[in-house]
Amino acid sequence: MITLYDCATAPSPRRARILLAEKGIAHATVQVNLLRGEQLGQAYRAINPLCTVPALRLEDGGLLTDNAGIAAWAEAWAPEPPLTGVTPLGKAEVASWQWRAEFEGLMAVAEALRNSSPAMVNRALPGPVDYPQIPELAQRGLVRLQQFFVALDAQLAGRDTIAAEGFSIADITAVVAVDFARVVRVKPGEELANLHRWRQALAQRPSMTL
Repeated sequence: MITLYDCATAPSPRRARILLAEKGIAHATVQVNLLRGEQLGQAYRAINPLCTVPALRLEDGGLLTDNAGIAAWAEAWAPEPPLTGVTPLGKAEVASWQWRAEFEGLMAVAEALRNSSPAMVNRALPGPVDYPQIPELAQRGLVRLQQFFVALDAQLAGRDTIAAEGFSIADITAVVAVDFARVVRVKPGEELANLHRWRQALAQRPSMTL
């Protein structure tokens, strides 16, 4: 049985949940309580020494420990529907916006949250190593996040999805970033009409409730 090591409140495993749902890949779920630090305990370290979620245990016992690997495996395991593009140009567009959504969107939220939250003192980066907070990075993250919203809105002008060929992993990563921005009290301005239209349309997909 395929098993997803998950945390219902965290953005990264939500990306995996949406992806697996869109692909129709059945799996069991094991919750890892990040608030209690279960990801750092010996039991979970024995499963994933990187101390992160998501992690995906495959039927053959193999373990995937990040969203990039999970997406690559899922696309090969269940090619339909394609979520990484179809044509060479389409694949390039998805890859480019997937990177932007992750680096400019999700990482900006993480930068703001992890460098400001009292609960994350010395946990400014995920994983087994403790890193101190840098308050200036929290402020930079907020600025970066607002710039991502503007760029995303511009990309969605005249489009229903981020990439021209249809719904993709870029949409998954971007919507998770937009939704998770609430933890740093940031939301897209009302002037970003394309972004709001896109988010409202995505709400019709069953996977978005996960």
